[in-house]
Amino acid sequence: MDPVGVAAAPEAGTGPAWRSKCPWGAPNTTSMSCSLADVMSEQLAKELQLEEENAAFPEVVAVAEGPFITGENIDTSSDLMLAQMLQMEFDREYDAQLRREEKKINGDSKVSISFENYRKVHPYDSDSSEDEVDWQDTRHDPYRADKPTTTPRKGFIGKGKDITTKHDEVVCGRKNTARMENFAPEFQVGDGIGMDLKLSNQVFNALKQHAYSEERRSARLHEKKEHSTAEKAVDPKTRLLLYKMVNSGMLETITGCISTGKESVVFHAYGGNATEDKVMPPECAIKVFKTTLNEFKNRDKYIKDDYRFKDRFSKLNPRKIIRMWAEKEMHNLTRMQNAGIPCPQVVILKKHVLVMSFIGQDQVPAPKLKDVTLNSEDMKKAYYQILNMMQQLYKECNLVHADLSEYNMLWHDGKVWLIDVSQSVEPTHPHGLEFLFRDCRNVSQFFQKGGVAEALNERELFNAVSGLNITADNEVDFQAEIEALEKMNEDHVQNHGKKLSMFSSDGDPPIYNE
Repeated sequence: MDPVGVAAAPEAGTGPAWRSKCPWGAPNTTSMSCSLADVMSEQLAKELQLEEENAAFPEVVAVAEGPFITGENIDTSSDLMLAQMLQMEFDREYDAQLRREEKKINGDSKVSISFENYRKVHPYDSDSSEDEVDWQDTRHDPYRADKPTTTPRKGFIGKGKDITTKHDEVVCGRKNTARMENFAPEFQVGDGIGMDLKLSNQVFNALKQHAYSEERRSARLHEKKEHSTAEKAVDPKTRLLLYKMVNSGMLETITGCISTGKESVVFHAYGGNATEDKVMPPECAIKVFKTTLNEFKNRDKYIKDDYRFKDRFSKLNPRKIIRMWAEKEMHNLTRMQNAGIPCPQVVILKKHVLVMSFIGQDQVPAPKLKDVTLNSEDMKKAYYQILNMMQQLYKECNLVHADLSEYNMLWHDGKVWLIDVSQSVEPTHPHGLEFLFRDCRNVSQFFQKGGVAEALNERELFNAVSGLNITADNEVDFQAEIEALEKMNEDHVQNHGKKLSMFSSDGDPPIYNE
C-alpha cells in the first residue's frame, strides 16, 4: 500500500469522528457563491423584509399572497374587474399596516386601542381573516330577537321553573326601554339600549306623558312664533310687508330695532325715493304692532267704546283689532299734525305696520323726558309747552291722550314731542274724562318732583285743560263729579245718537254747556 495514498485517504473520506470533533482542529467552512445580480434582486429584498416583519410581529397574519391578475381564474378584460382587484389588494395592504400599527402601539398594555373603524373591508373580499368582520354584522340587539317569535295564546313561555309570562319584570322593562325610541326626536332619552336599561311601567308612563306634553308645548311655541310678533322679532307676514317696502324703493334700508313696548316694536329705517303723493323723510320710524293680546289685554276698551270704531270692533279676530289699533294711531297723529302739535309725521300705513318720521338723528332716537336732565328754565319751558299741547289736544283735536306721562314724551330740538297716541280717545268716550284726569295727575306729579313751582295740581290742571269748573274739596268728590258727567254724556249719546255728542266748531262739547 502506498503510504501517500494511506495518508491522503482520510482527507478524501469522512474520517474518524474524533478527528472532526477535535477542538484544535480547523473548522470546516463552506462558502456559498452569490452573484451581484442575486444581491440586487427585488425578490431577495422582499423575502428579507418579510422575515424581519415576521420576527417583529409574529402574531400578525401576513398579507395573502394569492394569485393576482394572472388571467387564469379571473377574466381581466373588464376594466371594472381590474379596478376592483386593485382596490382589494390596496385594502389588504392597508388593513395589514393598521394591524401592525395597532400591535406596535398597544404592546403589553392592559388598555388597548383599536383601528377597527378605519379598516377597509369589502363584502366580496373572501381572503380576509376572521378578525376583519364588519361590526354591523355582529351587532346584537338585546331587545329584539334574531327571528320573530310569536307569542302563544296561553300568555307564557317555558315550563316549570323556566316559565316566563308577558308580565315578567325583565321582559317588560326591556320592552319599555325599546319603546322610548318612538318618542319625539326633541326628547332626549339617552343610550338606554346600550346599557341594558330596564324601565318599569310606572316610569315609562311618566316619561311618555312628559314627552307628549313637551311635544305639544313646542308645537304651540312654534305656532305662536310663526303667527304673532314677538319681542324684537316679526312674523313672516310682517317681514313680507317690510320687504315689499324696501323693494318698492319706499325705504332704502332697515337698520334695526330701537324700542320695544307692551304693544309694539319700533325699527329705524332710512327713507327711499319720494313719490308723487308721499315725501319720504331722511330717517323713518317703523312701528310694528304686536299681533298678540297677551301683554296688553285691556286694549279693546279703548276701541269698542270709541264711536269712530265702535261699529267695526270685533273680539273674534285679534289681527283685525291690531289693524284697527294702527289705523287709530294714524288718524290721531294726523289730527295732531294738523293742529300743529309736535309729533311724528305719518308716512304710510300697511295693515299693522305704521311708517312715521324719525324723532332723533343718525339712528339715535330722542331721549324720553324721564331720561333727560333739564335745568330749571328748560323744565319750566317744557311744562308750559305740555300744558299748551294738552289744551290743543282736547279742544282742537277733540282727543285725550289717555296715556300721557314722561315715558311718552320726547325731548328733541329744545321742545317736547308727543308719541304713542294709539290709545287716545275722544272726550265723549265713556271713560274719556277719567283718562284725562289720569294724564293730569301724571304730568302734575312729574313736574312737581322736577322742581317746577308753577306746576298745578291734578284737579287744577284738569279744569285748565278741559275748561270745566268742577269745584270739589277732595279727590274723591272730584272723581265722583267726573263720573257723573260721563254718565250724562253716555245717556245723551244713547238717546240722541253719536252725531249730537260731537264737538262743535268752537271745540266745546255741547253736553257740558249747561
